[in-house]
Amino acid sequence: MTIESLLLRFHSDMVSVERLSENSAATYEECAKIFLNWLSYEEIKLAAVNPQVLLSFLIWRRTELKCDEHTIAKDISGLRALGSYLVRQKMWEENHAMLLDRPKASRSLPKVLSIEQVDSLLDSIDISTPLGIRDRALFELIYSCGLRISEAATLQVSNLHLKEQLLIVHGKGDKERMVPFGLSAKEKLEQYLMEVRPVLVGSKVVSEVFVNYKGEPMSRKGIWKNFKALEAKAGVQAKVHTLRHSFATHLLAGGMDLRSVQELLGHSDLATTTIYTHVDDKQLREGHKEFFPGHNHD
Repeated sequence: MTIESLLLRFHSDMVSVERLSENSAATYEECAKIFLNWLSYEEIKLAAVNPQVLLSFLIWRRTELKCDEHTIAKDISGLRALGSYLVRQKMWEENHAMLLDRPKASRSLPKVLSIEQVDSLLDSIDISTPLGIRDRALFELIYSCGLRISEAATLQVSNLHLKEQLLIVHGKGDKERMVPFGLSAKEKLEQYLMEVRPVLVGSKVVSEVFVNYKGEPMSRKGIWKNFKALEAKAGVQAKVHTLRHSFATHLLAGGMDLRSVQELLGHSDLATTTIYTHVDDKQLREGHKEFFPGHNHD
């Protein structure tokens, strides 16, 4: 079936079966036309479409064509309508577009740091002091695992598995998830746990990984204050939560699938994770090369 014939049948179905207005049908048909032509250009079969392909399409629309959130929202509505039609025609087993979350015009996109900015921020920590060694381990881990500030503050020693490079995190709603962390975070943690934490804690029994100068568990406010000082020193505008946003965006830009990122972040709804379609042009091209190595990138 050609793209033109599929679009004709799709339009007819929207008007006669779904009872949509002619304006809505025309809008959704135009969205579907752009999507189907993009699939053809990228040499992706319609039957092979999954949430990750849809996400790549939306990233392309947002960054390459500079579409605003209103247009992206219309795209998603069009993709949902197309998906519904394809399911009824038994061309798709499920409507993958229902997993996409329409952006709200009032909802600001998360600020994201580049990998270079994250490195600059972390490298500005003075590790010649015990608390500097602690902060480097803390913020390295937050970025490496995409932790919320509360999750870092309450992280238990018993849930930190250095050898396996894994954390067991208790997130929102006391939901538990397992998150791997990188070699750099492992090295910084080992230094903190061996050289600094025992001195700070002394004879006290403290179950939390990160402690303050009194050897007591670090509070969310304490972590926030330390990060503010670090932000000023590094000259990088960010919040602690920006590290979590950056973690998610860098994974998606590097080629990780949406559901895996959802699991790592502890999102109960996949739609929440789709906000990380906000990546800059450089990150997009790097990720796109991995997804479509045969495509020519100018």
